[in-house]
Amino acid sequence: MSNLNPSSTSANFPWQDRPTGCTDILWRYSENPVIQRNPIPCAGRVFNSAVMAHGEGYIGVFRVDYRDVRPRLHFGKSKDALSWDIDHDPIQWQTESGEPVENGYAYDPRLVEIEGTFYITWCDDFPGASIGMGRTTDFKTFIKMENPTMPFNRNGVLFPRKVNGEYLLMSRPSDSGHTPFGDIILSHSKDLTYWGKHRLLMTTVGKNWWESVKIGAGPIPIETKDGWLLIYHGVTGTCNGFVYSIGGALLDLDDPSKVIARSKDYLLTPELNYETTGFVPNVAFPCAALHDDPTGRIAIYYGAADTYTALAFAKRDELIEFIKDNS
Repeated sequence: MSNLNPSSTSANFPWQDRPTGCTDILWRYSENPVIQRNPIPCAGRVFNSAVMAHGEGYIGVFRVDYRDVRPRLHFGKSKDALSWDIDHDPIQWQTESGEPVENGYAYDPRLVEIEGTFYITWCDDFPGASIGMGRTTDFKTFIKMENPTMPFNRNGVLFPRKVNGEYLLMSRPSDSGHTPFGDIILSHSKDLTYWGKHRLLMTTVGKNWWESVKIGAGPIPIETKDGWLLIYHGVTGTCNGFVYSIGGALLDLDDPSKVIARSKDYLLTPELNYETTGFVPNVAFPCAALHDDPTGRIAIYYGAADTYTALAFAKRDELIEFIKDNS
């Protein structure tokens, strides 16, 4: 990728400078999509997936839609976060006692490390849309944990550390179909098993047209001196169906149930062909973000049209100021 301009502190951090003449706060990688159709033999599509830095490279948990159109989760690795080696077999889950767990319907994962353990959240079918949760320490043995919420729910996103001694989880209570509603709820837990102290974090009520139907947390929140930087998706309805766009918000560091600022305008909306045309048209769905703290560079991975995996870039401080100034 000769047109990449890597970070001076992280030689393999995926980065591309803002194009000349571009004023967008979030700009697309010129060689999108980074994952095309049919990337491995079993897959028709890979999208809405989670990646993170690990060791000298990157790892990911990928939503792989099979040719029977059922989604499953696969593990993958990359040296540059652009070219991915995705396992051909799905993640095999087991119980705490080592009994195998059926690898069923699973999609839209998130991945985070908390105190040396890697946690995966995703949407499963227990029964109907619900949030699944599992963990691993070596990406060889994957332990299926208790579901943190009752059905119906989606977009389960953990914070990367405890706040005031408690784990935090964002979710969007929903129904069993393509929900025409949804706000973001923040829940607390002492042990990652029992969840409570639920708080309404962000709502669609009275908000902007591009996010007027439903919203959901995207990548793992990024901790900054200004607050938790939350990238999320907002959905609106049109005469041609839903449109999924990307927005941003800042949450209080010590009490993330408090929203400091929330972008009035979307950061990115489906415009290019790989975002507007595909299995589900007009979707930009963020699930992961890489953050190079010394340089403030952010690389956001998003599902495009429920068909491809795409990449966009931002500068942390610019993005935070944009959210504050356009709240």
